[in-house]
Amino acid sequence: MAEPGDDPVARIFQKTAAQMAANPNMEISTLRACLEVFHTVCTESTDVTYQEEPNAGTCKGLWEIPVAAKDSSNVILYFQGRRNLYLCNNGGGGFVTNTTSSHRRMVGHLAKASNCKALSLEYRLAPEAQFPAQIDDASNGRDSAGGNLATAVVLKLRELGEPLPAAIIGFSPWYDVEFTTGTIETNSSTDALVQKDTLANMRTMFLGDHDAKDPLANILNADPKGLPPMYLAAGGYETLLDSTTKFAEKAREVGVDVTWRTLENVGNWVQEKFGKA
Repeated sequence: MAEPGDDPVARIFQKTAAQMAANPNMEISTLRACLEVFHTVCTESTDVTYQEEPNAGTCKGLWEIPVAAKDSSNVILYFQGRRNLYLCNNGGGGFVTNTTSSHRRMVGHLAKASNCKALSLEYRLAPEAQFPAQIDDASNGRDSAGGNLATAVVLKLRELGEPLPAAIIGFSPWYDVEFTTGTIETNSSTDALVQKDTLANMRTMFLGDHDAKDPLANILNADPKGLPPMYLAAGGYETLLDSTTKFAEKAREVGVDVTWRTLENVGNWVQEKFGKA
């Protein structure tokens, strides 16, 4: 495993963390601008086309379509839950930042590796829209924080008796908004960006006065029984590491098919699990 901090993404994280530390009262617009540049260190994926989705309701939608998968019936919803959907996270950002632009290139690579179409959706952001606006956007079909939301949406769809997606994919999901797990503290020196104080500020913007114990907000409190297969991944140096591992263990105990990885190719998992239909 590479040492933390020796890659281009980590350097962007470190620069952003330094800017935030130097300006703890940074305006939301400035914070969003800082976190919008991740795509600059990601290459363009070849043989992938991009087009806006005009029928995404109040959300902005962007299709990433690999040429080889243009006729596929499977869709990765990067960030709704219908059949033939793999529900992924929306790039995190603590429910406060990030857009389809900041993760366009990465999602293009994911779509190509999975041999699926991908649809990136921008749900409403906090603090302008607080919990449960983000879940409402997704579960009503108006379409890291994203990993949390990808799971919360399926929990909400289960509650509503709606069809569930084929799978849930969560990259470094922020399942523990109460900070009860250990790596939020023990990995603070090796995580380039995500720190407890930062998350606490984002939690306030996201939840407002809402109870942080709500299982649709704090996913560790949710009952995972009946969820579709899950692919969960997080880095060994991340503060959110055991937020992910604890939920994976809880889901496995009730029979959910959970694949837990640190540095694996999720595209291979999608193809092996669901084929190329």
